[in-house]
Amino acid sequence: MPLLRVALAALLLCFTLTAQSAINTLPFQNNAQEKRYDHLIEELRCLVCQNQNLADSNADLAKDLRTQVYNMIMQGKSDQEILDYMVDRYGDFVLYRPPVKSTTYLLWAGPFLLLLLAFITTILFIRNRAKGTEPSMSEHDQARLQKLLQKNNKDSNS
Repeated sequence: MPLLRVALAALLLCFTLTAQSAINTLPFQNNAQEKRYDHLIEELRCLVCQNQNLADSNADLAKDLRTQVYNMIMQGKSDQEILDYMVDRYGDFVLYRPPVKSTTYLLWAGPFLLLLLAFITTILFIRNRAKGTEPSMSEHDQARLQKLLQKNNKDSNS
């Protein structure tokens, strides 16, 4: 019976968390506006969370930006006008897919450059390691090693 109570409490908690995460529905004049809104808030990055889009973020700024996008759609602005407004105000960082231009080359090429650097480093490491497989010892060290091995063999035979 106590297990049933715990399971019921967990189930109720799940419903409570789901209800809290629901996003307010906004009144649109048609489905096309709603689809545009959904598309735009998925394409714009939350400036607070930085790893979430506006659709997924619960930050206050994200809520404000979603409201701004909604208001601009209701004013009849095009998607490009809305995106241009957001970029003018917050920079290319607000876009989840920033354009390729001189200021974003490192952003686009950086991962590939790091991968190339890692590949070159690995190849050089393997080559250097393959060349040095035989450790070189001086004659003095080799003679000392032979004495130690002979002494060890005598001790183990005794």
